[in-house]
Amino acid sequence: MKHILTLLLFGTFTLSFAQQKILFGYDTAGNQISRTLCLSGCPTFKKVKEIKEIEAVVDEDLQKFFPEDQISYYPNPVKEELYLKWELLDDNKVSSILVYGVSGQLLNSYSNTERSNTQNISFQSYSTGVYLVVLNYSNGDQKTIKIIKQ
Repeated sequence: MKHILTLLLFGTFTLSFAQQKILFGYDTAGNQISRTLCLSGCPTFKKVKEIKEIEAVVDEDLQKFFPEDQISYYPNPVKEELYLKWELLDDNKVSSILVYGVSGQLLNSYSNTERSNTQNISFQSYSTGVYLVVLNYSNGDQKTIKIIKQ
């Protein structure tokens, strides 16, 4: 009788606290910043960020070096293809685009870009890692973008 009563109390206790969960909070860098024990009525969480299907690139999607900068790029990190866009101001044109591996090896180059203001760069054949995209201007200036390939 004593064992039955013990099992009955243990079962009741276990079932009454079956909804206990520990909830964790994270900052934007992925660091854990809080831990909370939820005893009952625990909330269910949805995905924080859904992957956006790309139908067409709009200006809001483009990342810029600075708000006043003339070069935009999307996406970073890149999976398949990087989209570059720049504005031609003061007759200063992009003369070439070079893609380097993090070891400094030249992987690809694009020339004859003076007449356009966009360039798509395929990253499908590259392995996961960090790459540098260098834009050379007709006046001798350079801008470098660090791109992460997933």
